[in-house]
Amino acid sequence: MTRHFSSLSFRKISNDEPIDVDHFLGAVTYGTGGHYPHPASFGVVPMPVLPEGGVVHTAWFAKGPFTSGSQGNLQYRYDENVLFGFIALNEADFPQTSEASAIQQVSHAAYSSIFNTIKMTEFRYLVRCWNYLPRINVDDGGLERYKQFNIGRQDAFIAAQFSHLAGSPSACALGTMDGKLVVYFLASRAEPHSIENPRQISAYHYPEQYGPRSPNFSRAVLLPLHGMEVLFISGTASIVSHESLHHEDVVAQTAETLRNIEIIVEQANLKSRLGGFTTRELCMKVFVRHAQDLENVARVLCEHLGDSIEVTWLQADICRSELLVEIEAFGYRDDVPV
Repeated sequence: MTRHFSSLSFRKISNDEPIDVDHFLGAVTYGTGGHYPHPASFGVVPMPVLPEGGVVHTAWFAKGPFTSGSQGNLQYRYDENVLFGFIALNEADFPQTSEASAIQQVSHAAYSSIFNTIKMTEFRYLVRCWNYLPRINVDDGGLERYKQFNIGRQDAFIAAQFSHLAGSPSACALGTMDGKLVVYFLASRAEPHSIENPRQISAYHYPEQYGPRSPNFSRAVLLPLHGMEVLFISGTASIVSHESLHHEDVVAQTAETLRNIEIIVEQANLKSRLGGFTTRELCMKVFVRHAQDLENVARVLCEHLGDSIEVTWLQADICRSELLVEIEAFGYRDDVPV
């Protein structure tokens, strides 16, 4: 997605290409190499890039001018419309106690820092969060690490008096093999519109079988900005109601995931001022649990969406051990005819 939007836009960049530094909001790198050589390149998500490894630099651009700063381990940069932030914390700095595990403490600390930052900078709305935690599916002390992460995250939401139910941000949570907890995020002064999927129970209303605290995120959010709207679709998988479907069948899981995304786009168009979002025009990140499934997943995407869609392919553990693929997406509409 390379077309420029004045309030917010995204593209992948390489080390040696020229960029519009006056509009460079921030970047995050995926892969096993170094980050992008710019002061607003905030960090690295240690996650294999498919199919050939290396790195992918993902960059956001905005109107500017920008103010940059830090609060403890959290770095941020913002203009009048949007704030981009990044935090990475080491679990070893949060020893387990009788009250809370290390991952619970570190997720609470990360989100507490996020809420402190957006309050300090007078950004009222947390719009989109990207969460990456090591060994997400591992049972640690009798409870899966993802479920422990959800306890700490929700506690931080409640303590900061941010909605952890309807009105929650769009989000994803993927697993890395090792490293720090990484969270990066976008916040806004404009109020986003939450989008839910009628095929699914809202994640924040999941039954207790998915953990003592539900994951607090909306299926998507629609962010109105000056002259445009941005649709952020959360990490989406083969889930109907609250149940995972098509165990051990990555082709069927991918098709089911795309059906969920299509429904979310339909729901977004009902709330959109501009309308006209289509699945084929979305920019996607696709996470596959097993690298060998890439070809089959790519084939399903091509059959449903054609071969021109922009996709970043990554290998990651999904938040449920039976899920083999997850897709997140975002798209833009503006007042200027294409």
